[in-house]
Amino acid sequence: MVDDQASSASTSKASTAQHASDTVVSDQPFKFDVDIEASASSSNIEPVDPYQIRDGFVPDNELEGMRRRKKNGKRVAKYHARQNNLITSLLKPMDEHTEEASAEEEAARLPVKIAIYASLIANFALCILQMYAAISAGSLSLLATGIDSVFDIGSNILLFWLHKKSARLDVNKWPVGGARLETIGNIVYGFLMGSVNLIVIVQSVEALATKEGDELRAFHLPSIIAVSAALGVKFLLFLYSYSLRSKSSQVRVLWEDHRNDLWINGFGILMSTGGSKLRWYLDPMGAIIIGLGVIIAWGRTIYGEFELLAGKSAPHEFLQLLIYKATTFSEEIDKIDTVRAYHSGPDYFVEIDVVMDANTPLWKAHDISQQLQDKIEVLPNVERAFVHVDHETTHIPEHRKYQKTSPI
Repeated sequence: MVDDQASSASTSKASTAQHASDTVVSDQPFKFDVDIEASASSSNIEPVDPYQIRDGFVPDNELEGMRRRKKNGKRVAKYHARQNNLITSLLKPMDEHTEEASAEEEAARLPVKIAIYASLIANFALCILQMYAAISAGSLSLLATGIDSVFDIGSNILLFWLHKKSARLDVNKWPVGGARLETIGNIVYGFLMGSVNLIVIVQSVEALATKEGDELRAFHLPSIIAVSAALGVKFLLFLYSYSLRSKSSQVRVLWEDHRNDLWINGFGILMSTGGSKLRWYLDPMGAIIIGLGVIIAWGRTIYGEFELLAGKSAPHEFLQLLIYKATTFSEEIDKIDTVRAYHSGPDYFVEIDVVMDANTPLWKAHDISQQLQDKIEVLPNVERAFVHVDHETTHIPEHRKYQKTSPI
């Protein structure tokens, strides 16, 4: 099967012919008018499954039998089910991957739009409702939930604006496009969210340190009802956006925000009520815990967004797909030297080095690599693809900077 390693793979094809050594270069360049991958798949010379990976597919009845085993049966079945999905993905033509992704995107377009606008409208109404509850009750815990609701509407507006802005960027000024704008916006918003909650924590600590006496704050029922209503709306938005979180980066951030708001509002109600009915210090303690929770949650989000900007590698399964598709794309490709796929924002940059015979005509090497590049570039979550052609694998890897050895 295809080598799983993504760097310096040097994967040789099983049936390499000597056809290129006797090639006569024509005077006129020639362009491929047919789909190389499609024609290879339908040819009787090169089978659809040249490495016979389909033999590793485990039928459903065998998977069910594995799950019934007492010792590690479910783990083994889960592993083979994952392998089945990988085999299916590898054998599926790249055009089919692209068509399925386009169909899913088109089907999710309206639900995603509803999720974004519903969150925008709901957060605007809940912002007013929760700030009323915080001010009228004089509760620090409810104040923490109110500040979170203010930033919810801010995040909605920011993400909406950045999404529109990224689609209208001048390609002459921003050649790589605006895909990273949303990632940068999430980082900026996360830092602002953490800063404001830090202020709430400081105020709560000050309230704990300067409080004199044990008198309880008056219980304000309308405030609790208002925040409870906000909790119910957030729960509905959470359920709706749950199934759409993988369809859009905007919806994913909104879903995380709704998820966080569930425990923020629920815990805020609990601690505010406790500060009015049980012990006064429960209210400022609740604000501190909520503030710390929000800072930690958004800190994890910021870290994940930084990973995307810093160039985190694509998942191993995606690298396997690229290696297999490049290896089986054309008989003219003898080996795969290097495959890299890494984040540059939410999507991937892909770099593939293929090896062809040294006597392969320039027009043929160009056209094959160009079509491979075009096929990869329209795969789901791929922003750019670069295919480099070489005739040997003994050279130093391209675009690789080696650090000089320190004398110390």
